[in-house]
Parts: sequence; C-alpha cells; structure tokens
Amino acid sequence: MTDGYTAVTAAPRFAAERCSLKDILERVGDKWSILVVAALARQPYRFRALQRDIEGISQRMLTLTLQRLERDGLITRTVIDMRPPRVEYALTATGQSLTVPLRALADWAEEHRATITASRADWDSRQPADQG
Repeated sequence: MTDGYTAVTAAPRFAAERCSLKDILERVGDKWSILVVAALARQPYRFRALQRDIEGISQRMLTLTLQRLERDGLITRTVIDMRPPRVEYALTATGQSLTVPLRALADWAEEHRATITASRADWDSRQPADQG
C-alpha cells in the first residue's frame, strides 16, 4: 500500500522514463517546433514578435509549442523585470545544437525543390479527374 505522497512523487519519474525516440522526433519534427527553433536561431524573441515572424501560427499553437520546447529543454523563457514585465524566449545549448540538422534538412529541401515540384506535377497529371 502506498501513501498519496509516494504516488504523486513517483509519477514524474515514470513520465521521464517514457521519453522515447519517437516522442523526441515528434517534437523536433513538427512544423511549428521547427519554425520556432529556426526563428530563435536568429535571435531571442518576445512572444508577439515571434508570432509575427512565424506566418500562420495561432496564439494558442505558439503558446503550446513554446511550452513543449521549454519542457524539453530546447528553449528558455526569461521574465525581465520591467513594467509591464517582458518575456523573452531563446534557444538553449541543446536547442542550438538542433539547428545543425535542421539547416541540413532545409538545404536538402532547397536543393531538391525543383525536382519535387516537377514530380508532384507529373504525378498529379496522371491522376484521374474528379467525378464530382
């Protein structure tokens, strides 16, 4: 039989043990995380400036993405004591190290963009027209 304290304190340990390769790849491979990391690789950002820089991201999605990246240790959230308080987001050393493979992926996409565009057009042209 366990007391409530033991059950509560044990939960985070088990959650941390479940951090699988799949979990990590889902986080660093999702569209919004990649765009946030790419933006923060250029400079630290305040929330609204980051939202303006990342086209199409909603306030809620940016909030969730920032929380997840902070939880994973890829970004820091710093509250600067001003009136009103200022919050700034920046990459950690781990987050900075993620920019290397992301840059390689972006370079690959740029190098093969024309080929992929042509392949899509070719594939699309071979599909039957909608019967609607």
